[in-house]
Amino acid sequence: MFSEKLAIYAKKLHDLAADDRLRHLSPRSGLDFSSNDYLGLAHAPRIKRAVAAAMEAGTPVGAGGSRLLRGNCVEHERLEADAARFFGAESALFFGSGYLANLAVLTTLPLRDDLLVLDALVHASTHEGARGSRAESCLFHHNDPDAADDRILAWRRDGGVGRPWIVVESLYSMDGDIAPLDELIAVAERHDAFVLIDEAHATGVHGPQGRGLAARFEGRADIVVVHTCGKALGAAGALVTAHRVLRETLINRCRPFIFATAPSPLMAVAVSEALAILQDEPEKQQRLAQLVAFAHREIVARFGETWSSSQIIPFIVGDNARAMTLAAELQQRGFDIRGIRPPTVPAGTARLRLSLTLNVDEAAITALLDALAQLAGERRWRSAS
Repeated sequence: MFSEKLAIYAKKLHDLAADDRLRHLSPRSGLDFSSNDYLGLAHAPRIKRAVAAAMEAGTPVGAGGSRLLRGNCVEHERLEADAARFFGAESALFFGSGYLANLAVLTTLPLRDDLLVLDALVHASTHEGARGSRAESCLFHHNDPDAADDRILAWRRDGGVGRPWIVVESLYSMDGDIAPLDELIAVAERHDAFVLIDEAHATGVHGPQGRGLAARFEGRADIVVVHTCGKALGAAGALVTAHRVLRETLINRCRPFIFATAPSPLMAVAVSEALAILQDEPEKQQRLAQLVAFAHREIVARFGETWSSSQIIPFIVGDNARAMTLAAELQQRGFDIRGIRPPTVPAGTARLRLSLTLNVDEAAITALLDALAQLAGERRWRSAS
């Protein structure tokens, strides 16, 4: 007998299905146009060998406790030292995921009288961190420094007495566009604010040696950066780079750090090796840049327009059902393409998110765009606008 206790959950699932927003877990299949493994490092032989050697030398799979108990391993400390040097920061702290890192920073560092000023399109983890923060929070129009400035000015006029925190991504995960960091940091300087920059989709891909789009700002006392390790670095976890005082504050006050079992020391080994690959093999970053440029030229040739300026390329469909049907058509043709629907993206902007990685080549990109152009003939997949 179906429990009445479950009825409300069944109803919510039914409503999602009716709106073509019910999610399912699907296995990997076909050419990779959906992962964030931008440099193809998830299967890198060097990383596999480094992890195997660490295991042979006695590195445990699990940390066995939080970092403040027995879970602090030499591999964690070595990674953090490597990362601080690589990114040009004063210090780094390793977390189990990018989601956890954003949640940790935003629920710890902003103080009660502060103001969080979030770009409207930042990651879900950032919104969750803001909800859990002691500070007040507000949104500003995407990639609009003047709107951020206006939010801070209005807060001051209303009696705000703390310090603003401007929170952005350097490269946005669903639109593939790049934040105007220079202008945003100029706003921060006018208001003596901190800036939190999420480099999740830029680390490894952009900047010198893949150090990210915020590389030239690393090391400043007013800049905190999150470098996700599960995307271009091919591993898992995240590194928060910041002034040493802020790192010590996280160690002493951050509940997601204090009360969480430490990440696997083997994963710390994997990330350290990934950072070494970025330095030793710049051709990977260069080759990806060439693939991205090729793809954008081919898109213009077929569709007469550009869809982004990065390795993340959105094809906006609009309607949820149409987006999922188009994704299914492409999957049947051998391309691993996933449809993205609200609330991951704003209502009415359901899309295909094309992700370019070194797991494909120009021939695969050409085949995908040919198939997409054929299926999208006369814009029948796009909602009227």
